[in-house]
Amino acid sequence: MRPDHPRDEFSGALGWVLAPIFLAGRRRAARLVADLADVRPGDTVVDVGCGAGQATLEAARRGADALGVDPSTAMLRTARWAARREGQARFVDATAEHLPVEDATRTVVWSVSAAHHWPDVLAGLEEARRVLAPGGRLVVLEMATHRSWSFKAHHGLTPESAQRLAGQVAAAGFADVEVTEHRTGRGRWLAVTGTVAA
Repeated sequence: MRPDHPRDEFSGALGWVLAPIFLAGRRRAARLVADLADVRPGDTVVDVGCGAGQATLEAARRGADALGVDPSTAMLRTARWAARREGQARFVDATAEHLPVEDATRTVVWSVSAAHHWPDVLAGLEEARRVLAPGGRLVVLEMATHRSWSFKAHHGLTPESAQRLAGQVAAAGFADVEVTEHRTGRGRWLAVTGTVAA
């Protein structure tokens, strides 16, 4: 997991370049995470590190009350623009470690290709646990990577790092923790999931 904060990584010109790319290119991942979380009308979803908002918008399309949080101004502006065009969703400036959500009020928390940017992964997972109601679902979805892919190795999960993350999910208080592998087109993904005991 990277030590730097995403506010720094996606500030300035880089954020403005990447935001439309993320918006255009993450629809399959958005559908996958919504399927894994079994999102349906009436759910209340928090998309942590929402980026340009594609997964948040997918939750809204499925009838959920969807909140996207991200510390990048460029990402949030792009997400809000997309929400005006195609769906009901809200986006706010926040980080994984400090979600602007009351205790035990959400049914789903997920993170798509973002948890590797969190400065303190365990704190982010504990915050997810705090805001989830009994029976709530957590999904952390990352690209499947290989240790030898030096450029991409820190932008996803290897099987070994997925198991370490699963241990942190359990340590944060989640039950039924699993690691699963999925494909979307040519993409491979690893998901770490957990639930809050009812």
